[in-house]
Amino acid sequence: MKFAIPLVIGVVLLVVVVILSPFTLVSAGHRGVVTEFGKVHDVVLSEGFHFINPFWSIQHYDIRTQKVEADADAASKDLQSVTTKVAVNFRVSEDKVRALYQETEGKYERTLIAPALQEAVKAATAQFTAEELITKRTEVKDAMRAALAAREAMRFFVVEDVSIVNFSFSTSFNEAIERKVTAEQDALAAKNKLEQIQYEADQKVVTAKAEAESLRIQSEALANNASLIELEAVRKWNGVLPAYMMGNTVPFVNVGR
Repeated sequence: MKFAIPLVIGVVLLVVVVILSPFTLVSAGHRGVVTEFGKVHDVVLSEGFHFINPFWSIQHYDIRTQKVEADADAASKDLQSVTTKVAVNFRVSEDKVRALYQETEGKYERTLIAPALQEAVKAATAQFTAEELITKRTEVKDAMRAALAAREAMRFFVVEDVSIVNFSFSTSFNEAIERKVTAEQDALAAKNKLEQIQYEADQKVVTAKAEAESLRIQSEALANNASLIELEAVRKWNGVLPAYMMGNTVPFVNVGR
């Protein structure tokens, strides 16, 4: 009987400890914002095991890199409608966790990041024509990142990267681009054909010049070496006179000598 009372007291204390939970565990990569009956305390718990006031509530915040994707409608510099799918890598600033909770109570993606992202995409898109959005993708991405980081709502976060997942344009703009590409391809094909024709013509001119030069050289050689040609013919003559001769022509006899 004398052991029953201490046992009951021990069980009651254990139940009180479990119910009041005077300790908490903050996971790796998180911070714990301390509140007490709605009031936010100055202290922010780091990751690990902590003994706490039983009346405290701990709001856990992930400070690791997170990713959010969104579609944003905007107008380009040349007033083309464009829908941009954007992905943003960000993290909560460790020293802004307490202020972020006071501002949003944890609902920051919808109340802060989404509107800021819409504004940033609109501001960046308006700096480029629709064609430049495609051809200058890196510059557009940098402009979006700078515009997003400059938003007042993003003061609680560190923007690590902005990626353009896709651009979507109106049907009329896509058709115009297709017509332009087709026209450029046709023009290039015509240019290549013209260059081929010109090349072939140039080759013919070169060949004709070469043949003319060859004939000129042969003609000069014949004129300058007539005696040599006659001597070569004598060497090859078989001694038989031709059956028919025009006028007073006898092979290899030059009567003027």
